[in-house]
Amino acid sequence: MAAIIMGFIMWTLFGCVMVGLGIGAFFSKKPVAFWANIKVFQVNDIRRYNQATGKLFIVYGIIFIVFGLPLLSEQNSPYILLSVLGVMIETIVLMAIYNLYITKKYEKK
Repeated sequence: MAAIIMGFIMWTLFGCVMVGLGIGAFFSKKPVAFWANIKVFQVNDIRRYNQATGKLFIVYGIIFIVFGLPLLSEQNSPYILLSVLGVMIETIVLMAIYNLYITKKYEKK
């Protein structure tokens, strides 16, 4: 039982890190990087871009934590598959929202 709780705590900590990144994005004066090791494109409204990216990270972190709740069930529960598949789909949706909406709306032309 202790291992299950420890796993959920680690899962939750990662979700909290994502929420923290989102909160940090709200207060950033420079455009927030979404992709690792890639320079941010020219942004036309830095404050609104950072707010949109911050909201995306915060919502991702909260949903990530919610998807971790099945980890508290018994070890061989079929609901654990829901956590894994849910996070995979959530991550793909996160990338799609960033590329299709945020990038197109705030990219300086």
